[in-house]
Amino acid sequence: MGSKNKLKRFRENETFSNLFQPSREELLNDRFPLKGKWHENYFKNDQPIVLELGCGKGEYSLGLSKRYPDKNFIGIDIKGARIWRGAKTALEEQRENIAFVRMQIELIEQAFAPGEVSEIWITFPDPQIKFKRTKHRLTNPAFLDKYKKILAPGGVIHLKTDSEFLHGYTIGLLNGLGHEILFAHHDIYRHTEAPEELTSIQTFYEKQFLAQDKPITYLRFRLT
Repeated sequence: MGSKNKLKRFRENETFSNLFQPSREELLNDRFPLKGKWHENYFKNDQPIVLELGCGKGEYSLGLSKRYPDKNFIGIDIKGARIWRGAKTALEEQRENIAFVRMQIELIEQAFAPGEVSEIWITFPDPQIKFKRTKHRLTNPAFLDKYKKILAPGGVIHLKTDSEFLHGYTIGLLNGLGHEILFAHHDIYRHTEAPEELTSIQTFYEKQFLAQDKPITYLRFRLT
């Protein structure tokens, strides 16, 4: 994408009523006004809040929001040109149960209050295979601690990825830490009883992986 096009999208992002772009300083100084008030000040209801971390263009959040009108969805990503697509589509389709936040996932506790979130989806994250980059892996112990703080009791995390490495790493980690694995499969498109939401909603990258005949893994778990 050309820099002109990117700048145009960045400008348009500023006008979207469903897209929030708090600064790092605002988050770190606990000045993000929606923290703890998403139900009250944005969604205007008390339906469960579901996050998608690293949402990209928002395909999964949009698909889930259509499938579950009785839940609220928030897509989170740092890439403004990508998140533009999800926010724009949601506005065009007048989806009132979805919002987007452009921010770094490591600051997630600064955007949501303890217990404010019911579910978290992590869809096709970078597996960060190199040892030196494990601190950026979205299912490492430090990130799991952050998720635990914002999740309501009994809250569930979903990991959907083409990376068998990340799938295996996360299962091993969860078992080692004593967390509860609710469902796991290394190839959901070849699993006859896979929940429909796993195969009926596909991201741009997922379609590419499927075209290459790469297995898509899925893991659902609860932090105890």
